[in-house]
Amino acid sequence: MRIVGGIYKGRQFHPGKEFRSRPTTDFSKESLFDILENRIHWEETDALDLFSGTGSISFELISRGCRQVTAVEKDFVHCRFIRKVTGELDITHLRLIHDDAFRFMMRTSQTYDLVFADPPYDMPGFDHIAEKILQSGVTKPGGLFILEHPKKYRFQELPGFLEMRHYGSVHFSFFKP
Repeated sequence: MRIVGGIYKGRQFHPGKEFRSRPTTDFSKESLFDILENRIHWEETDALDLFSGTGSISFELISRGCRQVTAVEKDFVHCRFIRKVTGELDITHLRLIHDDAFRFMMRTSQTYDLVFADPPYDMPGFDHIAEKILQSGVTKPGGLFILEHPKKYRFQELPGFLEMRHYGSVHFSFFKP
């Protein structure tokens, strides 16, 4: 895992062989953040990273200057890795929640300027994940929700859909609820 921009640009971290995650590729992450650079004022942004995995997106958000990031991950090994990297970088504005993303969304009253979700591609009910996140209300009005997903899913019919971008096999659907 490599941070591709911001103050930690170039820093690399290796999750280890026991990791059961599909991290967002550097190419697609760099392309995504190139788009976001023109849309987001990082220092004014509170972000939510659902299904955080390696924490790659969370660390990229912090590196770019995001005011506060909440990372939600249910796997203990993944959380341990995120805590380790957070400590190595001496990050104080990343809040790690060890919980199921859907349970977290049901319980939280906080809303976020930017919500990113990268659920496991083989998750049952994947085709309804965007709808559940949109209905949860975690994205502030006027905020941005981004879902990373495989090619076979299309979300254009959902309210607030803006656009879909693809980079190789990685697709990002953008929503403005």
